[in-house]
Formats: sequence, structure tokens, C-alpha cells
Amino acid sequence: MATATYPAVPKGATGVLVLADGTVVFGRGFGATGEAVGELCFHTAITGYQEIMTDPSFAGQIITFTFPHIGNVGTNAEDVEAREPHALGCIVREDVTAPSNFRNSQPFDEWMKANGRIGLSGVDTRALTRRIRMQGAPNVVIAHHPDGKFDLAELHEKAKAWPGLEGMDLAIEVTGDRREWQGGAWELGVGYHLEADKPDAPHVVALDFGAKDNIFRNLVKAGARVTVLPAKASYEDIMALKPDGVFLSNGPGDPAATGEYVVPVIRKLLDANVPIFGICLGHQMLALAAGAKTVKMHQGHRGANHPVKRMEDGLVEITSMNHGFAVDTATLPANVVETHRSLFDGSNCGIAITGKNAFSVQYHPEASPGPQDSFYLFEKFVGGLK
Repeated sequence: MATATYPAVPKGATGVLVLADGTVVFGRGFGATGEAVGELCFHTAITGYQEIMTDPSFAGQIITFTFPHIGNVGTNAEDVEAREPHALGCIVREDVTAPSNFRNSQPFDEWMKANGRIGLSGVDTRALTRRIRMQGAPNVVIAHHPDGKFDLAELHEKAKAWPGLEGMDLAIEVTGDRREWQGGAWELGVGYHLEADKPDAPHVVALDFGAKDNIFRNLVKAGARVTVLPAKASYEDIMALKPDGVFLSNGPGDPAATGEYVVPVIRKLLDANVPIFGICLGHQMLALAAGAKTVKMHQGHRGANHPVKRMEDGLVEITSMNHGFAVDTATLPANVVETHRSLFDGSNCGIAITGKNAFSVQYHPEASPGPQDSFYLFEKFVGGLK
């Protein structure tokens, strides 16, 4: 068996990406030093890199940003979707420059370092994105060592040995504790509004599989009061709170793996005719509970510009997406209606269960920054609880 050969480290290279097939991509490291192994994906949004890096749905993944200038507005304490970043690292085309935004409180490279996340700049991200589109999302190792010394053979072995996201339950690793959610919508110069208690407001119990905070903010904005429970909350835990409705959040990993303990709970909720609304992983959980199946996608959908057709009237919504698994439309039972469909590849983007107040979408109607075409879904859900 032939021994693999690896290229010499070019002068000035302090970072490297090694794919499971042995491909090596050098660049300039920034942020934290060290190594991380995960799945490589790409994201097409041109704004919101801090929100993307802190989205728990990116646990176990390394992001290639297709927009070349990442980091140029710095970071702040408000533009986050969770208490800490969950993406393992990121790859960008241009070097991270000094921030040029009045809201900046910490340069992006310093923020990455402080949060233990590895960055790699100086990479042809268009070529890397094309590779992912043609060959699928690979398992990779990203590494940053200021001295430019890398054991490429060892990194290659780590990339090959990583099992991949299929079959992996990551929701249990990123879920939060029980909490009463207070924050509402964001306003420039004010920040996130702290909403006053509304004892008569519809009570939504949200299951946190790795939720983006902005989802909870939009539920509050739509008029609900929200109690958040961890991913493994039981049916009894939920019903003890006397919910008017239950929300199923986004999150990372393989929905079939997470569904092993979530699906039985959702089925009990459906039997009890509890109203349900799901987003992303929550959409997949509802579909699994209804009897459908999910599949691993070739490259996934990640960006702020995905067109989705609303089946009831043909209206096209421009949406934000972030998912590597999808509901298999061919497996939808007769009592499940497809409500939304991707115009990129025809994959399922929404369902409703006949005879139940239960619906879900694959995309993210809470996107901020991002398209605002789908905010009506929060009003539809909360309005239906009054």
C-alpha cells in the first residue's frame, strides 16, 4: 500500500485545512490556535457572520463563507444567537481587517480567539465551495499554528477517523436549561427590549434542541410568553406548565438520532391536540413524529437567499436556511400536507398535519439580519393560541 505524500508548507502559511480524502489547503490562521475536526459546509449570506458563528445548529461544522470580506464590522455583545459560538471555525477569502462599525466592541479575530474558534484566511473560497457542491460536504480538520509546523499525516488521519454528522445526536450537547424567556425585539440604540410580564398572554413552551435566541424574541414579539425547556423534557414536564402551544426549535446533528427521545414526546402532544410549531430541526422532528423520514443532503442549504414556494397560493418567500438534513417528501403520510417547497432543488420546506393545529417549516423565519418575508408564521402560531 502506497504511503500518502503531502505538500510542503508554503512560506507564510500558519493555517491549514485537511480533507478526509487527503486534499490540503493552506492559508493564514487567525483566532484561536490548535485543531478542530468536523464537517465542512459553505454559507452564502453576506451579513450576519457573528450570528452564524453563534448559531447552535452549526455545532460540529466548519463554515466556508462565500462572501469574501468577513470580520470587517467587528463584533458586539448583541449580535449573537447563543451564549457562545458553536461553529468550530471558519474559512474566509480576505484577511480580517480592522473593524469599521460604530457598534464594534471587539475585532473579529480577537473574538474568535477569546471564544476558542479557529479561522483560516487567504483561501480560494469559491473553489472550495464548488468542491463541496460537486462532491458533497467532507469531513475535515482545520488547524492554526503560528509557527507553521503541521503534521499533515496526523491531521489527515483525524479527518478520516471522524464519523461524520450522520447518526450523531448533537442537540443534547447544545441544549440549555429551563428558563423563562424575557427579551423581545431589537432596536438600534436600545438593544433588546425587556418585555413586561403578560400573565394573560398565550403561554408557549419551547423545546430547546439548540435554539437561536432570535426565535424566542420573535415569539415574544408576536405576543407570547415563553418558557424554554431542555431537549429531553418529558411530556409530563411540558404539560405541567399548562402550555397553550409547544414550539420545537432548530438544532444540529442527525434528526433521526435526536428523534429517538423527542418523537415519542411529540406524538403524545399530537394525541393531546396541543398546538405545535417547529422550525428547522423542529420541523424534522414533527415530520418524524407524523411518520415521515429524513435524509442527509449532498451539500445542505445554508444562506440568506433561498427561494421557497408556498404551495397554497404560489407565493415565493425569500428565506434564510441552515440545514444538512431534509424531510423526505416521498415518505410524507397521507395526513401530512406539504406546505412549502424549495425552488432550488424541490426539497420539502414545510408541512402541516391534517386535523391538527401543527405545522412547521425547514427555513428560519426569525432571520436577523436577513429576509423578513416569513415573520407572519410567528403571528400565525401565537394568534391561533388566543
